[in-house]
Amino acid sequence: MHTYEERMRAVELYIQLGKRSRATIRELGYPTKNTLIGWYREYVRRQDLPLGSAPRPPKFSETQKQVALEHYASHGRCISWTMRALGYPGRATLTAWVREAFPETRTVSTGTRGPGHHSSAAKQAAVVGLYCREESAEALAKRVGVSRPTLYAWKNQFLGAKAPATMRRKKSAPLDPEIEELERQRAALQRDIRELQIEHDLLKTASELIKKDLGGDLQSLSNREKAMLIVALKNQYRPSALLM
Repeated sequence: MHTYEERMRAVELYIQLGKRSRATIRELGYPTKNTLIGWYREYVRRQDLPLGSAPRPPKFSETQKQVALEHYASHGRCISWTMRALGYPGRATLTAWVREAFPETRTVSTGTRGPGHHSSAAKQAAVVGLYCREESAEALAKRVGVSRPTLYAWKNQFLGAKAPATMRRKKSAPLDPEIEELERQRAALQRDIRELQIEHDLLKTASELIKKDLGGDLQSLSNREKAMLIVALKNQYRPSALLM
């Protein structure tokens, strides 16, 4: 930012040199051509220059800021995930907003680090997405903000290393005993995924309805809070499936 005296000196020299911007900038070493012309036009209009530069209006509205912070807080507290979902703001801006809104947060998850920087609910949602296969594992990992190996590490964490990485059946037909064993594994895997989906929905609903960050522990809820969750999810699951 240039002082009032520096701006006036530039405008006066610009006029003295016949409005030759290159000669003026070469003589003074500042500013840019567009800036110099802007100063000159302001001087012609006001016959003077303002003492200070007017502050720039904020690039994002307060509403946009709050929407971004709410998405960040309710979707695993991941910077990259929020940026991809909303399409704004830049990483530095969102990081500054997060540190301002959540001063207790010492580190901010950018989505480029390991699995420990995502909440349990975010990991579970990613694993469910891995098995639903509405997109490739590579695309899912990119959207979540982690690497493909990290995504499969989460799968191992929740379902075990022996669980297959996909529910698609093999095209080649094995022998009958092998088919039966594969069907048993598939059924068990479906049960595990359903339980994982239920737990994820319970944690997400608890975060939205009760405003609690449970850290993956539903047992810390009171009986009244558990009843609230069962009522909220009654259209998706049978009450018996939601008993905690």
